[in-house]
Amino acid sequence: MSGAFAIQRGNCSSFKYEVPHSCKPDPVIVDLMPDAMPRNRCDGCCRGGILASWAIDPSMSYSSFEIVVGNLEQNSTGYKPLNLTLLAPGPGYTCGPVRDTSPTVFSVIGGRREEEVFRTWKSTCTYSSYLASKTPVCCVSLSTFYNPTITSCPSCSCGCRVADQFATSCIREGVIPSNLLNADLVRCTDHMCPLRIHWHIKSNYITHWRVKLTVSNYNYGRNYSNWNVLVQHPGFGQPSAAFSFNSTMLPTTGVPEDVALFWGKAFNNTELLQADQYQVGSVTTEILLQKDSGSFTLSNGWALPRKIYFNGENCQMPLPDAFPMLPNGSLSRVPCRLQFLLLIAVYLLTESLLGYDIHFILQPFNL
Repeated sequence: MSGAFAIQRGNCSSFKYEVPHSCKPDPVIVDLMPDAMPRNRCDGCCRGGILASWAIDPSMSYSSFEIVVGNLEQNSTGYKPLNLTLLAPGPGYTCGPVRDTSPTVFSVIGGRREEEVFRTWKSTCTYSSYLASKTPVCCVSLSTFYNPTITSCPSCSCGCRVADQFATSCIREGVIPSNLLNADLVRCTDHMCPLRIHWHIKSNYITHWRVKLTVSNYNYGRNYSNWNVLVQHPGFGQPSAAFSFNSTMLPTTGVPEDVALFWGKAFNNTELLQADQYQVGSVTTEILLQKDSGSFTLSNGWALPRKIYFNGENCQMPLPDAFPMLPNGSLSRVPCRLQFLLLIAVYLLTESLLGYDIHFILQPFNL
């Protein structure tokens, strides 16, 4: 085997010479680390069990290994794998049946020749955050420039934990954690989530509107490398720009809203650091979205996200009736530049009615 290894050899006592890498009928195979020795490697291998999203980095979105299977009992066609299970790195994936598909074609001799493999089987595995964890791992809070109320994450979004001075599942702010090796150790909060994503509607312009997106890490013993955030919102149907994150739009099927994917920029914020005694780890960006005059509104929470995912995990959203709403009679529906123009017009009209003259005097003065 190259590009991976089986964690158990099993009973290979029947082999006197050329002992196999594994004799178990159901081996657990693990990816090699990126720094694996050249003799143990193969093409496209050794990702350390970490795959990037296809939209973020196609070249790192797959991992492969090679294995030689013996004792086929003169079966020239080979046997397809049975009971395929994907653990990456825990439960949550459900794999479908292994089916025959068109033989894989690969290039050799620098891409000048194509060769076809003997047979190819394929199984599709789908991920469910509900199977992976009984409780969410992240939550969403909301705020706007037109309402002073901040909609916090729902209480106990990620399950309630004990929060006294002897607690081992969470640590109060300002207390130095004694066991940072515990990856599940988080700061005590009302929501008790390891991660919080905050969506703030910052400004409203004539042709655009601005949002600030912040991801906070309340873990004391875990950081997140190569993280990503997926936001489902109808506003992403128009052109948008993120200033501190990379972003791209994803194709959607059967989803009424558009979906945008965000991730960190290299050498800047690809790693979401863990919390310490004084502050939580965080990454943030501002997003400028172009308006669609036919749909944009600040009413009824339209400008707030429908769903947010962190690393594929569904984050707990507040209930719609808790969303920050426009105050009654508010002028916040009017873009700030238009408000300024209206104020100038009202001022000039008032001065005209009162019969006042406005004079600008330029007078020199001595320093």
